[in-house]
Amino acid sequence: MVIPALFFYLFAGVCVASAVMVIASRNPVHSVLFLILAFVNAAGLFILMGAEFLAMILIIVYVGAVAVLFLFVIMMLDVDFAELREGFLNYLPVGLVIGAIFLAELLLVAGGWVINPNVSQSIGSPIPANISNTEALGLVLYTKYIHYFQIAGLVLLVAMIGAIVLTLRHKPNVKRQDIAIQNARTKAMAMEVVKVAPGQGLQDTPPREAAE
Repeated sequence: MVIPALFFYLFAGVCVASAVMVIASRNPVHSVLFLILAFVNAAGLFILMGAEFLAMILIIVYVGAVAVLFLFVIMMLDVDFAELREGFLNYLPVGLVIGAIFLAELLLVAGGWVINPNVSQSIGSPIPANISNTEALGLVLYTKYIHYFQIAGLVLLVAMIGAIVLTLRHKPNVKRQDIAIQNARTKAMAMEVVKVAPGQGLQDTPPREAAE
């Protein structure tokens, strides 16, 4: 029991420290790297709990795809973070209100667990012991909590569309397709037959001179 406890405190300590550094780091690239470290240590905690499927998903999906994608996007985009920080004070009251709400929710959860330690057992439904944790997770997500699972998917879809809209920038020198013009294109618009006189080049011929 000593070795699992040591690994728990190691993973939990590094995970909390990495989460703090994600917020405290001034460089966004460093924040993403600390986020990857937090994911790795959270996966270690899942392994200690016997949820190896969640640990594998956390490493493959979040570390291998999401966090690395964040890192590449931040490194490739030319984002002026100094300009983004200029309106920090304007949004500070809203951020404080949201932070106070989150803090109150955490205190309610922690307070309920301290007052009644069996509250988590009363909420959870019994799971048969003869199935794996992957099958048990699927039974819970796609039966009892299917509506919450679908709502979470809709929230992520809205967040993805919002991120695309916010980061979409129209540059004036970039040519874009106009579907209406392409569909209305005719043979006269697409081709031009020019009569080139003997001894002259195409550059010396007046434009729009149709051939006889």
